[in-house]
Amino acid sequence: ERTAAVADDSGRAVRLVGWSLGGYLVREVAREQPQLVDRVITLGAPVIGGPKYTASAALYRKRGYDLDQIEAEVDQRERDPIRVPVHALYSRSDGVVAWRACIDGSNRNVCHHEVHASHLGLIASPSVFERVAQLLVNGDAGPCSAGSIHQ
Repeated sequence: ERTAAVADDSGRAVRLVGWSLGGYLVREVAREQPQLVDRVITLGAPVIGGPKYTASAALYRKRGYDLDQIEAEVDQRERDPIRVPVHALYSRSDGVVAWRACIDGSNRNVCHHEVHASHLGLIASPSVFERVAQLLVNGDAGPCSAGSIHQ
């Protein structure tokens, strides 16, 4: 509803940025309402397996969540492809989300960008902010074909 309201107020599709679980959520908005979304930028978003491949997995299990079931639900949603461009920023030194869980092999409109930051650093690093700004302004931070990985 919020995305629809912002798109309606501005008269154009919006650009969504999400960090961690928020990145997963903005992808789902784009999946369900592509007419409202120009592009998506994610930062350390666990798009494979949900919380299963994160440092918080044990907490989810302790609270009674079935992580295998969540992973299956995430996989099921991937059967409906995301039709808008997605720029996925990830870091091998994230420390919270396994970097491989940020690599989307299902959607052909995803361009992966490796950055160097901790999970919290993804929302505090000047170099990451610069990359996000480039992607917001022109959708490009250098040559990128969908599905490719850039450093």
